[in-house]
Amino acid sequence: MADLSIQPTPELARAAPRHVAIIMDGNGRWAKERGLPRAIGHRMGVEAVRRTVRAAIELNIEYLTIYSFSSENWSRPEGEINDLMALMKRFIRRDLGELHASGVRIRVIGERNGVDRELLDLIADAENVTARNTTLQLVIAFNYGARDEIARAARELAECVAAGELQPDEITAAAIGNRLDTCGIPDPDLLIRTSGEIRLSNFLLWQCAYTEFVFLDEYWPDFGRNQLAQAIALFRSRDRRFGGLTHRDSA
Repeated sequence: MADLSIQPTPELARAAPRHVAIIMDGNGRWAKERGLPRAIGHRMGVEAVRRTVRAAIELNIEYLTIYSFSSENWSRPEGEINDLMALMKRFIRRDLGELHASGVRIRVIGERNGVDRELLDLIADAENVTARNTTLQLVIAFNYGARDEIARAARELAECVAAGELQPDEITAAAIGNRLDTCGIPDPDLLIRTSGEIRLSNFLLWQCAYTEFVFLDEYWPDFGRNQLAQAIALFRSRDRRFGGLTHRDSA
């Protein structure tokens, strides 16, 4: 297991985006190119998660959101789904102690309905045990889909209007944001997707309105500190205007 106890350094603090989100793609293709079962690719993907958490701490990233299991992944073969569920359980059981000791707070976003009770109990335990940690917030998007997240928020607001608790003109972007799974978490500054694919795949659609995207050719099992640092370097080279002008533009 990777050592997660490394502490962030002040000189890196200015260099890092505050929140990095990652679409971890390519486990199956990584395995196929090596003549291995897809399950091996997923297991190696978990090793990449461990490396990336360690690198995020080194680089002083405050929030790391990883796309672990999408609501669309239920369409995959039953055997693969079972492997993915088992990996999530194993990750929590094996890594929770060390993550907690390293100051990592775990937060899981996504729909809880349809997830088996054993895994739900493990998720609740991980969130409770690490709730006061502040070194890094590891946000795991599990059984998550952005359209469903937005629909759930809209439904909650509609119910408030129907109950007379809210006026229609009080439905603002902030009101919707406060009812998303990511309430209290800043929007991602940087989103990374591995494996050469160039799409969001129903991930953080609301939150990524002004996020910088970096698409890498490497498959997720090959991802680590070097690739994260490369993506951050690209992020730092960009001019973020959020719809306005920079001093250079207005000069």
